[in-house]
Amino acid sequence: MQRHGSGGPWEEAVGYSRVVRAGDLVFLAGCTAATPEGAVIGGDSMLDQTRAAISAVCAALERVGAGPADVVQTRLSLTDISRWAEAGRAHGEVFGDVRPAAAMVGVSGLIDPRLLVEVEATAFAPLGAHPGD
Repeated sequence: MQRHGSGGPWEEAVGYSRVVRAGDLVFLAGCTAATPEGAVIGGDSMLDQTRAAISAVCAALERVGAGPADVVQTRLSLTDISRWAEAGRAHGEVFGDVRPAAAMVGVSGLIDPRLLVEVEATAFAPLGAHPGD
């Protein structure tokens, strides 16, 4: 089993890993547009925050030898579900050809009130299927 953090401010306090690889399965904790230093990428743009969160998902996948094409499920939590099309556009930019099972839900808030979206993912990435495994 592999467990990796991102250096984000909540991992130590809450006690979780950004990404966990258990054999061929890869589980991603909720990723947001927050940087380890506490800044929020994308300001009040749902599109830009979703792009940043998905970029964090992709970076975490790389840490365990996986990639976006391995993703089988995503979950997007939005603080304003009426802006779903912006989040959906960013999701489609990365996963449009992958077509994972997906859910998008409206939530009352995230851990930092500046955050608009959190993206979780699960991947199936057989060991040895990618260079560097």
